[in-house]
Amino acid sequence: MSDIAIKVEDLSKLYRLGEVGTGTLSQDLNRWWAGIRGKEDPFAKVGESNDRTSKGASDFVWSLKDVNFEVKKGEVLGIIGRNGAGKSTLLKILSKITAPTTGRVNVNGRIASLLEVGTGFHPELTGRENIFLNGAILGMTKTEIRSKFDEIVDFSGVERYIDTPVKRYSSGMYVRLAFAVSAFLEPEILIVDEVLAVGDAEFQKKCLGRMQDVSRNDGRTILFVSHSMAAVKNICTTGLVMKNGQLDFAGTADESVDYYTANFLEFNNNTKALINASHRFGDYSRTIRFQSVEFINGVENNCYSIQDNISLLLTLKSSIDCAAFRIAFSIYKIDETSVGTFFSEEIFSAKKGEIAEIYLNLKNHQLAKGQYYLSFSVGVGNEISGITDYDIVMQTLFFEIMFADINKEKMITIWPTSLGNINFQDVEVKAV
Repeated sequence: MSDIAIKVEDLSKLYRLGEVGTGTLSQDLNRWWAGIRGKEDPFAKVGESNDRTSKGASDFVWSLKDVNFEVKKGEVLGIIGRNGAGKSTLLKILSKITAPTTGRVNVNGRIASLLEVGTGFHPELTGRENIFLNGAILGMTKTEIRSKFDEIVDFSGVERYIDTPVKRYSSGMYVRLAFAVSAFLEPEILIVDEVLAVGDAEFQKKCLGRMQDVSRNDGRTILFVSHSMAAVKNICTTGLVMKNGQLDFAGTADESVDYYTANFLEFNNNTKALINASHRFGDYSRTIRFQSVEFINGVENNCYSIQDNISLLLTLKSSIDCAAFRIAFSIYKIDETSVGTFFSEEIFSAKKGEIAEIYLNLKNHQLAKGQYYLSFSVGVGNEISGITDYDIVMQTLFFEIMFADINKEKMITIWPTSLGNINFQDVEVKAV
């Protein structure tokens, strides 16, 4: 038991839908009388599994049901599953925010939790005061907290506002400081929910790096919930897959991600994507915007073999006169692992109000068997000197490679149609 940080045995959590509290007085009396006689909660018998997509016949739902697992010291456990699978409920029980209905949890060490924006912060206190408050809650002395104070503030990047009440912080500033406190005040067990999605890309990268450092160098245990399969693969050693409140799979991080992508992710085989806000990433000018992207090969269900060219039609519209821009695209595996980003070396131009169509052809792509998706960007600059983006669109089109790859040289070509005022010659683009 000495090397076990967390042990969960037959853990279950029952909720009543649609009401605040446990229900009526008669229900409370029935529960009390059943408990006195050592009997099971009578309403637990009618509880249903937590399937958010279907209408049930009972007002009682098992948010968690008979969950069992162990986490060893120094292990980084990734917990994945669809929304409503029970991930956050599990973390709240482990953090002692809520109590289980049945089962038990044994925890060996101090826990710091980052479950939602501002967890554990008092809104009326300043950032400085909240650092000392959180340290005291974790059982640390003022001397220990002071020794880490500068590192916390530097990592969070909110030094200018450290003496401002946190109720005036933005959600991003809240998360920055909350994570820095949790990561640097040295709890034995760190629990992190999807809250990092609130931060910007640069801060998320810092957080993931910090979690890797504290697990590998300091031997601390981390429980990490994320919808980013790439992040789970990169920092986690083991994984759990949750489904409708139950443990559906347990294994290494790679095995868990592969199981999840094979059984839970829906493969979108649309041949054309009309670009909208759900595709767009970041806060860019959008002065040159993607209108649509589509496959034009005519293959069935977007399924290609290694011998097939993958041909696409990109439609863009410019609201400015632009003398120079480039096209780039990225290929990702379905689990968000990056395969590569590709840039056109040629500089192109566009006039205000014009719509242009650009054909993109991937030849001899050498992609292994599996499922992928494409993301695109348009901007100025290059991968060496830096890029200023006009528009970035993510997860636009999905496709599948059905056969093993062969050894041929990668080649990607981009060429324009005669429409619009974008003029450039055939370009050969090499993989970065």
